Amino acid sequence: MPNYTYPIDEAWTTEEISTVVTFFSKIEQAYERGVNREALLAAYREFKEIVPSKMEEKQLDKQFSKVSGYAIYPTIKKAKEETAKTIKMTK
Repeated sequence: MPNYTYPIDEAWTTEEISTVVTFFSKIEQAYERGVNREALLAAYREFKEIVPSKMEEKQLDKQFSKVSGYAIYPTIKKAKEETAKTIKMTK
């Protein structure tokens, strides 16, 4: 478990929070040990159902990156552009 708090919107339901936390967890996995590309993209699609706004996504990415050192945008960009089964990021 990380020793920081995920950026969460208090208006989200418990299920939505769970979905967002799962997505943040996949981003962490991409940096720490690698993550299954399809699982990451599926988690991102579910995340986008909760956070459809690009502006809100950028704000969450900034908050998440500030506390974790991991970034959503380059991770998803790499997952969309590459065909490798596993996505591994470096800081």
